[in-house]
Amino acid sequence: MTTNYDECIEACKQCADACDYCATACLEEDNVSKMAKCIATDIDCAALCRTAVGFMARGSALAPAVCKACAEVCQKCADECSKHDHNHCQECAEACRSCAESCRAMPA
Repeated sequence: MTTNYDECIEACKQCADACDYCATACLEEDNVSKMAKCIATDIDCAALCRTAVGFMARGSALAPAVCKACAEVCQKCADECSKHDHNHCQECAEACRSCAESCRAMPA
């Protein structure tokens, strides 16, 4: 049932994991307050990616709408993470961009 969604499901899982890792790594940085927006965006992005996975896995008729929202949040997270030079932020930004692209490709 999830065949049409398999690639997007995998991208969302990878993005959620990257966001979780980035948020945790940001907490270890010297100036955590400087990373607050990145951490918050990572948490939001990971949560929505996991929600999108559930909608797609169930074959919900609402999956395309959730994927559209997920693409927007992933792009915002990619934009925020890319502002920081840390490897974990750059890797997260790349995962977010990939996920946003996969989510945008979902049929309406």
